[in-house]
Formats: sequence, structure tokens, C-alpha cells
Amino acid sequence: MIITNNNDRYFFYLVSFSFGLSLAVVALGAFTRLTEAGLGCPDWPGCYGFLTVPQTAIEQQTAAEFFPQTPLEPQKAWNEMLHRYIAGSLGLFVFIINLMAWRQPSRPKLLPLLLLLMVVFQAALGMWTVTLVLMPVVVMAHLLGGFTIVSLLWLLRLKLQVVPVNITQIGIKPLSRLRIVAIISVIVVIVQIALGGWTAANYAALVCTKLPICEASWQQLFDKSAFFLVQPQHDSYQYGVLDYGQRVSIHVVHRIGAMITTLVILVMAWLCWLQPILRRYSLGLVLLLIVQIVLGVTNIVASLPLAVAVAHNVTGLGLLVMMVTVSYRVGIGSQQLQPRSTLLRKDKLHG
Repeated sequence: MIITNNNDRYFFYLVSFSFGLSLAVVALGAFTRLTEAGLGCPDWPGCYGFLTVPQTAIEQQTAAEFFPQTPLEPQKAWNEMLHRYIAGSLGLFVFIINLMAWRQPSRPKLLPLLLLLMVVFQAALGMWTVTLVLMPVVVMAHLLGGFTIVSLLWLLRLKLQVVPVNITQIGIKPLSRLRIVAIISVIVVIVQIALGGWTAANYAALVCTKLPICEASWQQLFDKSAFFLVQPQHDSYQYGVLDYGQRVSIHVVHRIGAMITTLVILVMAWLCWLQPILRRYSLGLVLLLIVQIVLGVTNIVASLPLAVAVAHNVTGLGLLVMMVTVSYRVGIGSQQLQPRSTLLRKDKLHG
């Protein structure tokens, strides 16, 4: 990795730290959802009208008076508020990234701006998650928003570094094939993540406990209405509002999506393996894929252990980040890695 000066190095370190923090936010978000703490605080951005979880007897009595329908559960409330505190800290760092980006003309501007807009939108989704009492489409969008912020931070980090690998060693046709498959792979992984989010938001993760598809006659139970993003109004969507057949439909489609995703990632990994300079990405994809499959199977046979379920979320994010990396290296990022003489010739042609 090559960084030209100290100012750029500090900016790179800030982006890298923010990326690590965004991973923690996603993991905590999954932990919050899986511990049923998404409504641990019935208001937003505070908790029962306070900036922190009510602790004293007077605070708890006040909370009970203002929110009589939602009794305080301190552990769930703290899970929710910890997630909010760290997410808020991430938002502050993204704001600082924007300030630093605009102070130097050579630094990227578009990605920091997109990050700031995503953070604002993600905060709105966090609020709607509470005010709309875990409406599935909002919960899924909140998950995708978190994954998007992580991916944008990682992409910004990639743009700030120059890796001493010459992508031009790959032939034109193999490189073109890699770019096409990489784009397809990113799309497939995003769709599968969305399906996972929809499965979790509708509490469909445990309706099928047999492998490889489901113990139920899912062909007869299949109901396409399970995938309608707008669902009938309910007082609360916690624990799900869909019937058994609809949940089976969601779960089965997620499993079939996992099979398709596995095939696509293996093709991508094989194409990377054919190019010696990309083999580390091939190994990374295969390793993450194996871990994700093991975690997914463990979720089914062990009835969704908390640590395994959180790890399943984070590993899915890891696969997305790896695919973003490969796509960048064989796409736009390949221009960074061309020999200096090649870039000079292009400058002369355009000059």
C-alpha cells in the first residue's frame, strides 16, 4: 500500500477506523434484533423520554407513566441504546470525513457525500423501525442501509490506497469476463442479503428445520404474497404477522437463493484463481463462503444460536465487501494499477 503524505495517511486511518466502527454497528444491530431489543426503547432517539436508559426509581416510574403499554426491560433497552450510541458516533466520524475530504482538492468527494446522505437516511430508518413498530420493509431497508454504509466506507478506503499489483497482466478478454461476472456476483449477493433480511424481519428463520429445502410441502404452501413489501397495518410487527405458508415461502426462497449465490461465488472464485495476481481474492471468497454455509446450517440444526446468527450476518457482509473489492480491482481500480508509463501515454493522447 502506498500513501503519499502524512495528511493523506491520517485521512486513510480515519476512513479505516470508521470502517471498523461500521462493522461493529452492523454486528450490534444484528444482536439487537436477535435479542428482540428493537423495541427495547419505544421512542427515538432517547429511551422512555430520557437520553439514557431509566435507572433510578423516579425515572422508571416516569417511564411507566408515559409508556404504560411497554414495560421497561433494562437489558433490552441497553442493547438498543448501545447500538444507537455507536451508530451516532459513526455518523460523527462520517461528518468529519466529509470535512477533511473537502479541505483537500485531491481527495474523493462523491463517496464521502454519499456516505453522509446514507447515514442521514439510515438514521431515519432507525427512527421508523421504532415508530412503525418493526415493519418488515423498514427493518430490511435498515439492514441494507447498514451494509451499504460499510461497503461505501470500504470502497473509499480502496480508492485511497494504491496496491502494488499490475492488473494489466490479465488479458483483455479474461479481464472483461471477470468484470461482468463480478458485477453479476455483487448483484446476486445483495439480493441474497435482502432475502436474509426479509426472512429475519418476518420471523421466518425457524419455520424450516430440515435440509436441504424444508420438511413442509412448500410447493403447495408457496404464497407469492409473502414477498409484498407493503403489508396490512398492524399495531406491532414484532414476532411476525404472516401465516405459516407465507413464512415457509420466504424461508425456502432464501435457501434457494443461497444455493444460487454459492454457485455464482464459486464461479467468481474460479475465475480469480485462474489469474495468479487475484488468487488471494479467490481464497478469501471460498473461505468466507464455507464459513457462511457452516453458519447457515448451524442456524437451522441448532435453532438459531445467538452468536451463530450474529456471525451469519457479519459473514454475509464480509462476502459483500470481498465482492466489492474484487469488482473494484478488476474494474475502475484497475486504472490505478497500470504502469506509470501507460498512464503517461494516455495523458499525451488526451493532451
